[in-house]
Amino acid sequence: MTRPQHDGGLLPECNVTFQSDCCGDECRPGWRKRHGCKTGNSSHVNHPFLNDLSADLAKTVIFGRFLPSQARIRKSGGGFWTMRAGLRRQTARGMVRIKRGPAPRRTVTGMDSMKGLVRTAAAATVSVAALLAAGAASASSFAIRSGQGAEGLGMAYAGAASGGIGMGAMAWNPATITMFPGRHSNWNFTYLNANGDYQPTSPSRIGSPVGPLNPIQLGTGNLGGDGAFIPASASAWQLTDRLWVGMTTGAPYGLRSKPDNQAHAAQIYGRSAKVVTVNVSPTIGYKVNDWLSVGAAMQVQYLSATLKQASGLAPTAAPVILDGDTIDFGYRFGLTLTPFNGTNIGLAYRSSIHQSLNGSLSTPLARIPVKANLNLPDSVVFGLSQVINDQWQVHAGVEWTNWSRFRNIPVVSKLNGLPATSLNFQYDDAWFFSGGVEYKYSNDLTLRAGIGYELSAVNDRNRTIYISDNDRLWLSAGASYQVTDRIKLDVGYTYIDVKKASVNYTGGHPQQGAVFYTAEAKPYIHIASVGITYNWDDPKQTIPVQPVVRKY
Repeated sequence: MTRPQHDGGLLPECNVTFQSDCCGDECRPGWRKRHGCKTGNSSHVNHPFLNDLSADLAKTVIFGRFLPSQARIRKSGGGFWTMRAGLRRQTARGMVRIKRGPAPRRTVTGMDSMKGLVRTAAAATVSVAALLAAGAASASSFAIRSGQGAEGLGMAYAGAASGGIGMGAMAWNPATITMFPGRHSNWNFTYLNANGDYQPTSPSRIGSPVGPLNPIQLGTGNLGGDGAFIPASASAWQLTDRLWVGMTTGAPYGLRSKPDNQAHAAQIYGRSAKVVTVNVSPTIGYKVNDWLSVGAAMQVQYLSATLKQASGLAPTAAPVILDGDTIDFGYRFGLTLTPFNGTNIGLAYRSSIHQSLNGSLSTPLARIPVKANLNLPDSVVFGLSQVINDQWQVHAGVEWTNWSRFRNIPVVSKLNGLPATSLNFQYDDAWFFSGGVEYKYSNDLTLRAGIGYELSAVNDRNRTIYISDNDRLWLSAGASYQVTDRIKLDVGYTYIDVKKASVNYTGGHPQQGAVFYTAEAKPYIHIASVGITYNWDDPKQTIPVQPVVRKY
């Protein structure tokens, strides 16, 4: 069968931008994939939902040293991201005919533009408000991947950089915004529950491994608390056939670690830790041609931290508290390539954010103003998404995170400019590898699954009492359902199996204090996410296509 050809325009029955061959009247659901029709510089694009929390949650804390031989701060294990290429569902269901003759181009009026801007801004504002509420509820872990989208969570975020996880991909690679023609918004809500407790593997002693016993010999109990809710959002607005603007919101870092036993053998190394972030990223994307798109985003990030530990060995010892907050800036940039029909490649960079924390250090004797510079890690993510046929797609992703820049962080007194204590992490770089597959069961239902493996920044040499983080295995599954022409529902679930983690305050630990303490934990994590994607445009509206400009 000879297929009619069209160039870049919105095909009514597919509601996607075609840059190459199109399928004319035959463009029914499934035909586009089967014959290689393209959406933007991709083959399709779905919409996603929240972020990760294994490297994210397995327990990432920052407990360092608040007092010379006691206080500590805590940090995460690694974190990271993924995407998807696919074939976006035609919404008209074959009920709209394509006009064959020449027709005037549809123009966007000033009022249309204003309405689109208001919609996008309103959608983002709602999500930011939700994030602030979630922050108050302790919805975090120091590095969070799992909160950025249910669609991505269902595939272990495989293909995040290549657009394989729907609109959540914008949080990894801003260039993927060009995969969403028209105006779209996505909202996600993720619940993460981490479980793990340290049980001493030998009697805890004071001063040396052979010194007197610590009067407290209890383990920590469960470190995960009641779990955490993590909201996120993404909005995309196409201004012209080449230019997009949008915004993402999320919580890329966060932590809530509070053991059941507040009086435990290692309490001078930490009683609780809470880190909350809110990241708002205005985004711009540009389609250079039908196979290359580029994008950039500015990160505006709020961070607050509260770290507590005991000032002594007694169960009733007064706490030492370090807290502070800050707002700082960073950026992301990336590109997507579509070398062949059905193949999407993405590469993106996320900058470090230099968080200048201002707060106080409270001890039983005094409260002093302090400051500390936290250089959060930069990262690079690569993604590949490949259409196999009209039902199957596969995705892969690799992410590197520069946690090794998180070394020794002085906490400086504002009164005399001298270090009051320090936060000593000595982390390694982290790597995350993932693969996923999608199966289009019907025109409305898509099933997916994925697997991932993470090499943590935390090891037996630097692990702290509140970070039962270690290398981990991700097992993920999820689904998407097209509820109406405008609404798509995503669900995702991930189980994270963390390797057995040991903590060793035995003399060589970077945060070694008065107590010699060894313990072991076997953590695991449950993450569930729900997301909704909404198309603000009328999917049945007929927009004439233009003459084809062939790529080959």
